[in-house]
Amino acid sequence: MTQLASDCIRVLLADDHAVLRDGLQALLERDPSIRVVAQACDGREAVHAAVQAEVDVVVMDIAMPGIDGIEATRELSRRRPQARVVVLSMHANAEHVWRALQAGAAGYVVKEVAAREVVDAVHAAHDGRRHLSARVADAVVEGWLHPMRRRGPIDALSRRERQVLELVAQGRSSVSIAQALNLSPKTVDTYRSRLLHKLQVSNVAGLVRVAIECGLVPDM
Repeated sequence: MTQLASDCIRVLLADDHAVLRDGLQALLERDPSIRVVAQACDGREAVHAAVQAEVDVVVMDIAMPGIDGIEATRELSRRRPQARVVVLSMHANAEHVWRALQAGAAGYVVKEVAAREVVDAVHAAHDGRRHLSARVADAVVEGWLHPMRRRGPIDALSRRERQVLELVAQGRSSVSIAQALNLSPKTVDTYRSRLLHKLQVSNVAGLVRVAIECGLVPDM
């Protein structure tokens, strides 16, 4: 017999891919103690829907339009602190995990194992426990044991990409950056798009935040 909604863990799914959200909903609702009560396609909508629907757990992608999943998690911790966030991401490096946990996430699951772990992660978050995928836990432990080996997101960037990121974080336009680096504005825009993808953020504000968190530019 299906439990009443009031007895279930109320879950919101936040991801910009509808097919993935629908698949996660079907997977989660095989467990009769879980009910998906809302979905969102971007970070801002996720925060609003989580507050309105009074959810218990949010399964949150990082790379989404508008505000990304990290910023949405940070905002949720202020507006609905009782809602626990499980980050669902394709990235398992320590820096992305640190940023998610610092923003208030209770769990971090990599998408490649989501089918096996997401139900357990939702239960753990609801019970006040943390759940990290094995690859994620290994990255975190390695970061603690060998902090000098920890690779931040900007460590994977080329010298030119770091230059563009630093100038973007300073508030420079594509035309201004092109003049400073002797590039065309179109090439600078290509670098911007590449940085958004590599750093898994959705807008310039996200690039600025990563640059500040990694010490590339001072906090303003």
